[in-house]
Amino acid sequence: MKAVTFDEHGGLEVLKFGEVDTPEPGPGEVRVAVEACSLNYHDVFTRRGMPGIKTPLPMIPGCDAAGRVDAAGAGVEGWRHGDRVLVDPVQWTDDGRIQMIGDTRWGAYAEYVIVDARQLITLPDQVSAIDASCLPVAYGTAHRMMFTRGGVKAGETVFVLGASGGVGTCCVLLAKQAGAHVIAAAGSAEKCAALEALGADESVDYSTTDIAAFTRQRTGSLFSGGGWDVVVNFTGGDTWVPTLRMVKMGGRLLTCGATAGFDPATDIRFIWTAEMDIRGSNGWKRDDLASLLAMVADGRLKPVVDKVLPLSEGAEAMRLLEDRQFFGKIVLAP
Repeated sequence: MKAVTFDEHGGLEVLKFGEVDTPEPGPGEVRVAVEACSLNYHDVFTRRGMPGIKTPLPMIPGCDAAGRVDAAGAGVEGWRHGDRVLVDPVQWTDDGRIQMIGDTRWGAYAEYVIVDARQLITLPDQVSAIDASCLPVAYGTAHRMMFTRGGVKAGETVFVLGASGGVGTCCVLLAKQAGAHVIAAAGSAEKCAALEALGADESVDYSTTDIAAFTRQRTGSLFSGGGWDVVVNFTGGDTWVPTLRMVKMGGRLLTCGATAGFDPATDIRFIWTAEMDIRGSNGWKRDDLASLLAMVADGRLKPVVDKVLPLSEGAEAMRLLEDRQFFGKIVLAP
């Protein structure tokens, strides 16, 4: 089969496109013919190498896959050749370990991917493979952070930092669907305009505007009721302290990642002064994916797809992701 692989950790130069042996499903496993695989920043981390996580090499990246059942191993029941499926990227093994495609086992930048049969979710006819592939890592994470952990509700003000990517655009869509007033921050005037077209009530270009100063100018000081009910920051790094200054009294700061750095400086004074809640959210659960599939199937949610590229352009797709030259999601279609 054709696949994008890397034999060592490093930059984009380690990625190769070519032929590898088509894998065979073992007991309890299913081979899925991949019709769509969306990209996530997790793919970049895996390629670079993550401290504490041993990635077997060679590796095929790609966590999010949708397609059709192609073959089943011994003991698999309930699935037939040609069934449309979405893959939950993560599977807990019987001995309590986590297996994840594109991370600890071969992923979906390929024509086929092997998964545990328990990772399969029936894909409704109303949901395309491209839209479905956007859901698990980015949209599932956003859904859990905004609703399960974040409790976003109607009438609240929600500030989303880094709103133009996969998680960010979903946060905007979900917050609007909940009835919140959404302020979306992105790194260019073009992306801000696109976010307002998507439904954001306001936008701010963080490349030219101090977002903490913008918040105070727009809402007033902390002790006069200023700040936002909910601030979403999955960037970390140098953005962490400014967003601490943007949470209103008794508000919430939500985080599900740290794409710009996981060990930023902090300022505890803002945490106790605003009596804020800082709520972490880690990934998604199967219920999050079920809710998202239902929302896409009945038209309440439409994943934002920037472009769909052939598998042969996997390295270019990852470059666009790494350089943030996209809006929404990038999808590979083998």
